[in-house]
Amino acid sequence: MRFASIGSGSRGNGSLVEVGNTLVLLDCGFTIAEVERRMARLGKTPSDLSAIVVTHEHGDHIKGVGPLARRYKIPVWMTHGTARHERLGKLPQLHYFNSHESFAIDGLELSPYPVPHDAREPAQFVFGDGQRRLGILTDVGYWTPHIEEQLSACDALMLECNHDRDMLYLGNYPHSLKERVGGRHGHLSNAQAAELLARLDNSKLQHLVAAHLSEENNQPLLAQQALAQVLGCNADWISIAAQEQGLNWREVV
Repeated sequence: MRFASIGSGSRGNGSLVEVGNTLVLLDCGFTIAEVERRMARLGKTPSDLSAIVVTHEHGDHIKGVGPLARRYKIPVWMTHGTARHERLGKLPQLHYFNSHESFAIDGLELSPYPVPHDAREPAQFVFGDGQRRLGILTDVGYWTPHIEEQLSACDALMLECNHDRDMLYLGNYPHSLKERVGGRHGHLSNAQAAELLARLDNSKLQHLVAAHLSEENNQPLLAQQALAQVLGCNADWISIAAQEQGLNWREVV
């Protein structure tokens, strides 16, 4: 199993997970041309995709879902709540998932779980191949015991480190936006991500990626330092899923 990011942040999100001949795109917040360009950097094209899976309906996660699915005839999976969003348009193959039940897409097992976020029916995922597990958590205001359980004992983890709390509240965002981002249905701060990480079983962890960093209210090194302190590792061992560069392939062995 391996995974990568075509971009992570408020201007667009997309993660790739591959097992054998199965390739899934988690979210698509980019235009078709941009997806094609970013996937090409990773040696892939949209025609290689087995499915697009959607976490929730915010624009930075669904902007390109409809156009890409229609152009390349790609099946799309989402919750009933997410599917109610009018921006998606007609999809060639729409499948629904229950955020409390695992399902399979060819050789890849997906275990969704619900998250507190200001969307209709948001979910995040643990991906597996029967032996290894990749946990992904972004766009969440706080964590629950169920989230802790889902993300424990993962072999790889992509974890939201959206903002440094001081940078957010001393920055230029309007007060209402600061409250939304930092609230219980917003996004995890570096400190919150580190606190969650400390509560997980990290004994199998091969890769840790800080994701969905705010370009205005965070710095990569701050996120890396917060997570590295928990694991007792060097900050540069923590990878960053960046807005422009994404993240190159990481193998989970």
